Amino acid sequence: MPDITELDAFLASASVADEVFALRPDYRALLIAADGIEPGAGDDAGEALLVRAEEWARRATAGTPVEQLPHIAAWRDAFRGFGAKPQRTRTSVEALTRRAVTGLPRINRLTDLYNAISVLHQLPIGGENLRNYAGAPRLIRATGDEPFDTVAGGEPAIEHPETGEVIWCDDAGVTCRRWNWRQGRRTQLTDATSAVLFILDVLDPMTDDELETAADELAGQLRRLGSDVVTTRRLIARPSTQEPR
Repeated sequence: MPDITELDAFLASASVADEVFALRPDYRALLIAADGIEPGAGDDAGEALLVRAEEWARRATAGTPVEQLPHIAAWRDAFRGFGAKPQRTRTSVEALTRRAVTGLPRINRLTDLYNAISVLHQLPIGGENLRNYAGAPRLIRATGDEPFDTVAGGEPAIEHPETGEVIWCDDAGVTCRRWNWRQGRRTQLTDATSAVLFILDVLDPMTDDELETAADELAGQLRRLGSDVVTTRRLIARPSTQEPR
């Protein structure tokens, strides 16, 4: 049985820099860690969740442009705050919602699961292989020197964020650029992943209750992926507004 105290300690080490809260005081990150997942490819339950998300996206965008959906609009504003152009650099939930209208990709059961929940609950979610982390996850504004392990032109490449860009990182470098735009290769989920970190990024007008509903569904889906799965979570918010957990 996986040790939940180790997961709790890992989440306790995570942090969000004051400079990020200065940019968006309404920002909250809900982190979910899980271990004991039985590795595998896509499954029927994940397929049903993807279909549900696709149907939701078609209904939601039938009379409203994607960029005007409330949480997507808030994230577009946040991206402008650190110099990103949302027309060219789309937050992950906007990119997925646009794709969902014609069909979401089928990748592996962990990725399929969080992509579907991201669309259904309209919030950016990052999925990371917890065992490939080097130290604590941190959300900071980049110096521009941090390495980002990615693919360019079909080949492995090391890039660097722009100075002031909002990035998730650990001791080895960037794990996700531009808040929730593009994840790195080192911590990406695969068919063999058994321990995961999910990062749910939230801005107003999404409420804490709506966030917890999304987190509950994600955790419930994770627990069906093995008889020994354990999950734990932590909310990080601006210190003056953070509730004790």
